[in-house]
Amino acid sequence: MDEKSEALKKDMLVRLRRIEGQVKGIQNMVDKEVCCKDMLVQIAAVRAAINKVGGLMLENYARNCMGIEDTDENNKKIEQLVDTLLMFLK
Repeated sequence: MDEKSEALKKDMLVRLRRIEGQVKGIQNMVDKEVCCKDMLVQIAAVRAAINKVGGLMLENYARNCMGIEDTDENNKKIEQLVDTLLMFLK
């Protein structure tokens, strides 16, 4: 695994662990009967975080699974595609 792929994997794992903590926080909020509005704010944050991880996964897929050559031009195209997809998902 090259340096970019390893960094991408590490970034995804860090984000997923943070999301896990956020979800546990929401579970506590439900248990403590916290205001629904506050829970919805946290749910929106988790959704945004999941979308970001999805974007990183798409980037990983383009870089490592599709056999796209690692060039500056291709890297820019991959970034543009991921940015566009993330914008669409919002």
